[in-house]
Amino acid sequence: MNVLAKKLVKKLSKNKLKISFAESCTGGMLSSAITSVSGSSKVFNLGLITYSNRAKTEILKVPKRIISKYGAVSKECCLSMVKNLSRISKANISVSVTGIAGPSGGTKLKPVGLIYIGIKKGKKISVEKNLFKNNKRILIQRAATLKVLKDILALK
Repeated sequence: MNVLAKKLVKKLSKNKLKISFAESCTGGMLSSAITSVSGSSKVFNLGLITYSNRAKTEILKVPKRIISKYGAVSKECCLSMVKNLSRISKANISVSVTGIAGPSGGTKLKPVGLIYIGIKKGKKISVEKNLFKNNKRILIQRAATLKVLKDILALK
């Protein structure tokens, strides 16, 4: 993870880009990965851990109706998180992560390991549904964090 974080900080720094995160199920792991790299202060703008629904609605301004209709673990919530984070942070790249890290809390429709990742760069926004197959919370969180780092590195 550290190798990817170093590559990302280097790439963002070279391109003079700022990044911000709104994390739920990763609990700050993304922000920690980036800030563990020397020089990250040039690229890291903001990290929010909006773990509760209340934090999502009050800090990120996710409409309550989205959470009540689709749930906090949904494409719709992830999209709202990343759009609103972008407005708040004014970063070049904004990332939102919401999901079920387990080992409990999953359902048939939303199993443990279901993670949505939203990335906004400029006007381009993507929200990707992922299913990480594991029964250990920390491994699901790490897998999601690695996926985000790889996805950002792959951005043009």
